[in-house]
Amino acid sequence: MSSIGSRQSRVLSGMRPTGRLHLGHYHGVLKNWLRLQQEHECFFFVADWHALTTHYDEREIIADNVWEMLIDWLACGVNPGLARVFIQSRVPEHAELHLLLSMITPLGWLERVPTYKDQQERLREKDLATYGFLGYPVLQSADILIYRATSVPVGEDQVAHVEITREIARRFNHMFGREPDFGDKARDAARKMGKKNNRMYMDLRRKYQEQGDQEALEVAKALVEGQQNITLADRERLLGYLDGSGVVILPEPQVLLTPAARMPGLDGQKMSKSYGNTIALREEPAEVERKIRTMPTDPARVRRNDPGNPEKCPVWEFHKIYSDQETRDWVWEGCTTAGIGCLDCKRPVIEAVQAELRPIRERAREYERDPEAVRSIVADGVEAARSAARDTMEEVRRVMGLEYR
Repeated sequence: MSSIGSRQSRVLSGMRPTGRLHLGHYHGVLKNWLRLQQEHECFFFVADWHALTTHYDEREIIADNVWEMLIDWLACGVNPGLARVFIQSRVPEHAELHLLLSMITPLGWLERVPTYKDQQERLREKDLATYGFLGYPVLQSADILIYRATSVPVGEDQVAHVEITREIARRFNHMFGREPDFGDKARDAARKMGKKNNRMYMDLRRKYQEQGDQEALEVAKALVEGQQNITLADRERLLGYLDGSGVVILPEPQVLLTPAARMPGLDGQKMSKSYGNTIALREEPAEVERKIRTMPTDPARVRRNDPGNPEKCPVWEFHKIYSDQETRDWVWEGCTTAGIGCLDCKRPVIEAVQAELRPIRERAREYERDPEAVRSIVADGVEAARSAARDTMEEVRRVMGLEYR
């Protein structure tokens, strides 16, 4: 098992606090987080400030939702030994960087974000003519850039959100990335790698800059990336010193496309609380069975001996997720020939969903009985997150001329 300190790539992801989670969250987000925490240094946060951008008038529900969601994260296997788990508003550096980035972000960039007008139309009953709503992409960019995340896991529909973060980082670095003492700081950083690596780095840099040796540049980059005992800021200085570009204060994050995992709801639409078609991760077994047993099926199967078409049945979508090929073949044959009834078809799904939820429900109960354990995990995560955020903000304040002595 890899430790946080041994991984170089850094992933940042968050969720708005919507309360208890359902199978759609588990298959769409959390299962991916469980994989990422094994492979990367991960920061997972509750985006409570983001919740206020559209639900500022429902503040009384946010606190309960935060803790309920955190319990579900932990119950699903998000491991505080592998990932930083924290609450956005407990790290005020997010707000400071948001403020500073807002000073340089053109208004036109925010107005063209695809979701800006889409959400205004979809949430017409709410007054979203606020700076917080218009400026939420800047806050989202601050969330990512404060940790100098290398990757952000998103679906294809969210790529534009990461792209504006890249644009803001690019603009910031262009405006503030030239340090008067850049060369001295880069040479100091090189010495931190040790005598042998320092000498190798300088030789490779000379070969590239004097002879245009592209291979030397790539070897030097690999040498820098492999260093364990230098800060992210020093790493960026050394990379910039190689090609003469200067220091990258806020690295541009890369999109980490997540596999499209559309968990169907009980009615065949996307599983969503707004549709009332969910199975909660802590749903009681009897309620899980009731919900699946009463799922709608192919309307052509009015009677037991009427053949059906699985492609027109919401239950079939569950079989695609939970059943092996042998079971799916049995369902297809039995449905199209009326060899099995709808309750027969639903039985394997009920058993598979119950088996998936059982350990999650049991772990959740442990955290419900010990809320202080959850608060302790979050406190540790906040401390680690703030440590990383402070390092970034020290650099940002300095290059923006806000460091007074």
